[in-house]
Amino acid sequence: MPFVAWVTVIIAFLIIFFAAVGLLRVVLHLRAVDQTLEAVVGGVDVIAQKTSTVPEVVPSVNANLAPVRSFADSI
Repeated sequence: MPFVAWVTVIIAFLIIFFAAVGLLRVVLHLRAVDQTLEAVVGGVDVIAQKTSTVPEVVPSVNANLAPVRSFADSI
């Protein structure tokens, strides 16, 4: 093989190698972003669980205030 062909093969190999390294870095960054987003979603789930009790408590509060409401209606 002539010298020019070897130079072309080496340059092509270097381009492919550096492209692969760049893609690997992108994959690693995306994996880190995925882990961060999972933590954020976990935090949002905790907040949703802590605030979900409000609709469950409202009917019992209304039931407890029914005598007060009936007394206020009678006045």
